[in-house]
Amino acid sequence: TTGDYDLWLMDSQVEFSEESKPLLDTTVDRVRGVEGVEWAVPYYKGLRTARLPDGTLKSVSVVGLDDASLMGAPPRMVEGELASLREDQAVLMDASELGKNFSFDPGDGTVRPMQMGDTFTIGEESVKVTGIYGKEKSFFWQPVVYTTYSRALRIAPPDRKLLTNVLIKVKPGFDAASVAKRITEQTGHKVLNRQEYILLTAWYVLFKTGILINFSISVGLGLVIGILVSAQTFYNFILDNLRHFGTMKAVGVPNHTIVLMVMLQILVVGGIGYGIGVGMASALGSVFSKVGPGAWLLPWQIPAFVAVSIFGASILAGFISLIKVLRLEPAIVFRS
Repeated sequence: TTGDYDLWLMDSQVEFSEESKPLLDTTVDRVRGVEGVEWAVPYYKGLRTARLPDGTLKSVSVVGLDDASLMGAPPRMVEGELASLREDQAVLMDASELGKNFSFDPGDGTVRPMQMGDTFTIGEESVKVTGIYGKEKSFFWQPVVYTTYSRALRIAPPDRKLLTNVLIKVKPGFDAASVAKRITEQTGHKVLNRQEYILLTAWYVLFKTGILINFSISVGLGLVIGILVSAQTFYNFILDNLRHFGTMKAVGVPNHTIVLMVMLQILVVGGIGYGIGVGMASALGSVFSKVGPGAWLLPWQIPAFVAVSIFGASILAGFISLIKVLRLEPAIVFRS
């Protein structure tokens, strides 16, 4: 989402961005009374069931923005205006979801994506599409529907606590970290900036789901198989050229020179393989991110880790193969 806010308040037990633990409505007023806070507005997020015009049920994440400021709105409007949210029954839909998860039969036997002006229900509330927004693809898959905070509360099931977050703007001249600490001390709730919220979610996905374990097993198996295959390939190369290595040793070429020569060959082959592999992965990732549900991100740390792994595995495989050369007797050249 976009907006001029600096801090994001949530319940102290929240562990990632898609988790919602309701707060008392009075939390907004308590935050506004903290020194250094310029303004604070309520924010709602929760999962509800939408019923399309043909009766199809879809799970959606409903986001309620402050009625006055619409703070926390989607980053880009594709069709319609953000201000249209103030119209009766108005909601904003994600452009990438319309033809994928929000297609329906209007009654004539055809199927078409939802469009501007269409109405459907979320919970027991009738809503109308008054705008379509575009956003970057995210790790989480639920379609997100934006509306106003007051309308989101009507959509939500009755509960004593419905507020999920507070968006906070820090006064000029005040340190955001110090203000966040004061808010936490006075309210008992967690307060994070954008980067801290991103890291909170990333750490949750990595260490409290099975993703890290599954990827680690896959990467580990790939490394083991790669080392074994590389070692076998280099070993066959060494066997096929033992007489040539013996000749080199017979004319006085020292072992370390032979090792350096083979290592150079290994680095060249490993570099070519690394370039092909990273290039194919980048190309396929870019293509699949456009047609699939997931996002594609390739920070520099991943190619760097892959480079270290590839060259490390290649060098290890090379050393295993070179054992036979280092033990080779030059006299093999003179045998028939």
